[in-house]
Amino acid sequence: MNINIRKAVTDNLKGATFEEVFKTIDDATTSTEEKVLPGLGVLFELLWKAADPTFKETLASKVTDSLH
Repeated sequence: MNINIRKAVTDNLKGATFEEVFKTIDDATTSTEEKVLPGLGVLFELLWKAADPTFKETLASKVTDSLH
């Protein structure tokens, strides 16, 4: 089975409100189910691509700090 995760996630959230996106992210990050991780990866990719260089540095720094 060939699933396009990027398309599935973006199609699922297309037209979503701020509250719906927030709840989706919050639910996924508090879930213990690993099946939500690819979807979070897609959302992170969208964020990364839209971010300016300064915000990318902030994100990378926060991720690095969280790993230590």
